[in-house]
Amino acid sequence: MLEKFSDTLARHLWLQFVLSWLATTALVLLIYPGRSLPAVLARVAAGCVGAVWFTLRIRSREKRATGSSTDGLVTLEAQLRRGEVPTDPERREAMRELVDRRLHRTRHRGAALVFLFLLFGGVAVLTALTAGPRQTIGVGLLAVAFLTWAVIGGGRGRQRLLRMRELLASAPDHTDPDHSATSPGAPATHGAGPGRPERQPR
Repeated sequence: MLEKFSDTLARHLWLQFVLSWLATTALVLLIYPGRSLPAVLARVAAGCVGAVWFTLRIRSREKRATGSSTDGLVTLEAQLRRGEVPTDPERREAMRELVDRRLHRTRHRGAALVFLFLLFGGVAVLTALTAGPRQTIGVGLLAVAFLTWAVIGGGRGRQRLLRMRELLASAPDHTDPDHSATSPGAPATHGAGPGRPERQPR
């Protein structure tokens, strides 16, 4: 059930955006009660424009790099979650490209986590200094939940990528080009060779 839900979200990014929009609006109204619902909806939507653009840009680049459609990319992501290497050589190459690109994006993960801890810690401190207990507790819990997800979820995602890279490295994509020449039943090669003089034309 959870995997089907994840596939649905991956196929329909607009559904991810809508659910994130509504969830963030609900959190803001919970932390700051009494605010106008339309105003909060508008502010959250405006604040998410950059994230939406960035997500769409990454998805578009991944589809071009892997030569996949949306459904093809979703299939690769599902196989990545299950640790399943594609059987088709072309799909293995697409998976390899996807894994390499995502691992490249995580090369500064440690520095990014430090920045996030400082950012959310600073926001929590400023909220405690300028707002009431309700807002301080709400922002603090939100910061703890997000940072926990970033550390644990991000770590698991990177481990899946590393594991898939190892599996791909042990999965041959092509047969040995010299195999056909040495295999039983292969036709013998005629012509000049070591110790055999080449026949000169008359």
